[in-house]
Amino acid sequence: MKIKDKIAKLTEANRVKRTEKKRLRGPTDLNFAIADRIGLLNENAWDSITALSGFFLSRAYLAMLETVSPSNLTLRYALVSTDEGATPIAAIVMQVAEISPKEVRPLKAASASKREKLLAPLKQKINALATQRVLVCGNLLTYGQHGVAVAKGFEPEAIWHAVAEALYRVREAEKLTGDTHFVLIKDLHAPFTDAAKQLEALSYRYVETEPNMVLTLDPTWKSHDDYLASMASKYRSSVKNAVLKPMEEAGCTIEILDDVRAHEARLQALYLSVQANADVRPFTLHAGYFSALKAAAGKNCRISIARKGASILGFVLTLADGESAIVYHIGFDREAAAGLPIYLRLLHAGIAESIAMGCKTISFGRTALEPKATLGAKPQTFGVLMRHRQGVLNKLIKNLLIGFEHDDAPERSPFKAGKKESAA
Repeated sequence: MKIKDKIAKLTEANRVKRTEKKRLRGPTDLNFAIADRIGLLNENAWDSITALSGFFLSRAYLAMLETVSPSNLTLRYALVSTDEGATPIAAIVMQVAEISPKEVRPLKAASASKREKLLAPLKQKINALATQRVLVCGNLLTYGQHGVAVAKGFEPEAIWHAVAEALYRVREAEKLTGDTHFVLIKDLHAPFTDAAKQLEALSYRYVETEPNMVLTLDPTWKSHDDYLASMASKYRSSVKNAVLKPMEEAGCTIEILDDVRAHEARLQALYLSVQANADVRPFTLHAGYFSALKAAAGKNCRISIARKGASILGFVLTLADGESAIVYHIGFDREAAAGLPIYLRLLHAGIAESIAMGCKTISFGRTALEPKATLGAKPQTFGVLMRHRQGVLNKLIKNLLIGFEHDDAPERSPFKAGKKESAA
């Protein structure tokens, strides 16, 4: 190609880029209904759009969350409709969170690991910053794209421009109570990522986070025993000898907790025991959260507990959301866990309950990649779009929300040869 042609091609590409940026910076010509509470929006309109988008966009869940949301978090909502009529084409869930430097775990002095020492300068810079008000499209309490639902038959690409406008409108309104420093769109994954990344023209920055670990359940598995039987012998023996047997010999049992409210205080203590050890703590759940979530989700939510005598040593929550299960909100007694594989046993309890509820996949989240890979889970690429009003702070502040530089999931093949494994 001649130099003249190359210059012409580059010039045209830049022109197209400027035109697209100008378009995105302008209004969408759509109509917006924005509310502080889900009950203020039209119920039928919201339900018509979110019916196929899962539990976390349902009015039942959102109304529940309003009553037990963390103290530093409030919710905002938007319904988007065309000029042609009042029929909505999109529903958007947002959260306003106040994140302070105290949410980053302090550096341990004598026992600081090499990783912590390397991160010390970054943490010091974060601690020098004031509390940040963050506007999130999505849900900080879960993982997955739980922020946007699109009406059937409408192009998703057009919706993300509307999402940006809704976020802008809410951010401007929030100036009445203080500046919103940071905007985050989480957690993007296929098939949403490509369409959403057009917002990079609005100075949003795409950052890949740690992957979501997803286990695909074989339809022939009808129980946890079937799952174990499908594993290669060394992995199956490891589970039996290193996880199941020690718990049984210690007199521990795995049970489903029915009366969650009666045990809220214990669940909260176990949750805080794990949360206190996290590098980043953008929120703290209230004690009433677990019983409220169980009431909202009903039979689709099961809390498995590890019990020794009268004492609950740990718990994990398994929530069936359509054909997918989410195993999350885990808590355990750290002192007891020093001598017992409570965490791993609870993960296996999540697998058992997911199979029992007829799910096809399990999302285990973004932490503890190694043990989840050993269970057979495969990485699903996750990322976020973020925008700070002071661009130089993007790299610093993002760590308050999505953690530090992420690790890659290890490759593990725990199942027998010939068993089909698939990454989500």
